[in-house]
Amino acid sequence: VRLVESGGGLVQPGGSLRLSCAASGFSFENYAIGWFRQAVGKGREGVSCISTIGGASKYINSVKGRFTISRDNAKRTVYLQMNRLRPEDTGVYYCAAHEVWGNDACNFAAMDSWGKGTPVTVSS
Repeated sequence: VRLVESGGGLVQPGGSLRLSCAASGFSFENYAIGWFRQAVGKGREGVSCISTIGGASKYINSVKGRFTISRDNAKRTVYLQMNRLRPEDTGVYYCAAHEVWGNDACNFAAMDSWGKGTPVTVSS
């Protein structure tokens, strides 16, 4: 399993970024993908995840209405569109994956393969 994040950078508060997670080495259509973030001095937290069948998704409360997760199975890529960014969104963003069976939902705690992360800084 290989996951490679891209799209991070420096953005002003209120701005937007789109992160990408490119996957290889596994049956992408059978895996849920999640985005996590870790700020300096804090633990890693699950931000959003998307399952396989129907692309059902989850978000933590602090990003609902601002972030949108999507997946393109043909391109083996998951995206995280982040709008109206806030300074508290700053951190290293990681994508992760876990295998699903049937109609199982994505599960932050089940993620067992990780990318190396891409940094996001929201600052004026």
